[in-house]
Amino acid sequence: MLDRALAAGVSASYVLMDSWFTHAPLIGEVVARGLDVIGMVKNDNKRFLVQGRKLSLKDLYAVASPVASKKHSILRSIRTELVCGTSVHVVFVRHRSKKNEWLAVLTTDLTLAVEDIIRIYAIRWDIEVFFKCTKSLLRLQKEFQGRSYDLLISHTTIVFSRYILLAWQHQQSTDARSFGGLFICYAKKSVRRIGR
Repeated sequence: MLDRALAAGVSASYVLMDSWFTHAPLIGEVVARGLDVIGMVKNDNKRFLVQGRKLSLKDLYAVASPVASKKHSILRSIRTELVCGTSVHVVFVRHRSKKNEWLAVLTTDLTLAVEDIIRIYAIRWDIEVFFKCTKSLLRLQKEFQGRSYDLLISHTTIVFSRYILLAWQHQQSTDARSFGGLFICYAKKSVRRIGR
């Protein structure tokens, strides 16, 4: 999928992943294509290399340094390596609903500040909202049943186009920045009437 996107001329700085995809082999494949990864890390049997030792995510949290940040939700961070040898920066943040627990986000871009890592990863939420809307409100999965790949792509394109139009309409009606065009339009009409 990334190869098709890159071949089509799509450019990106980061590939954002949820915890289902943030695994060393896939991260290595993405980095090999010249892209950086930012992804949530599942607390499973993954191992990270720290001074020659293989540590679990829980052990990595214990050795990570506390972060002095204006955002109290950012707890710790550490630069380490995945077992495959890819260098990563792991940031631990407080779990919103379970205050005694933490979540981990990693990136392969070692130049990013911890706040930027979290800010960029948060963009993923818009993607989740998009998929929820297309599946439940716009009936992406239930409105059309077809077996042809081309038909599925066509249907998906129509549903996504509907979403784009609805999102644009919502922005035009709620975002104060979009009212400027309306003001300019009416101002020009008023000037024309006064000038006559």
